[in-house]
Amino acid sequence: MKARSAALRDAVGAAVGTVLAIVPHVLHHVGLIAGAALITAAAGNTLFYAVGLLLSVPMLRRLFRRFRTLWAPAIAVAVFTGLFSLSAFVIGPAISGTGDAQAPTNRDSPTPIDEHGHTAGTDAGH
Repeated sequence: MKARSAALRDAVGAAVGTVLAIVPHVLHHVGLIAGAALITAAAGNTLFYAVGLLLSVPMLRRLFRRFRTLWAPAIAVAVFTGLFSLSAFVIGPAISGTGDAQAPTNRDSPTPIDEHGHTAGTDAGH
């Protein structure tokens, strides 16, 4: 009976840990819903990075107790930082269309160039 309750406790702990790990990632996209003035850009990413670290403290303590070294929690924080940065600075801008990609321009001519690199008003090649 004791093994079954321990397994149930571990399963609940894993489920709660999974939800707490996903929350910061999901919440840093809230800027799209809550409005640009509330939680976007660097302030929003910083806020949710801090929330993510705060929510990971129980896991970090467990890692320290299990391995008896600061290396395990430090590696976990480094992995969290790397994945959060990838999500916030690469994947987020790529899927929201807020990257630095610019349409090509023709500096020699005042004729505008469309998003495909063609001068506006010509249908050549279409």
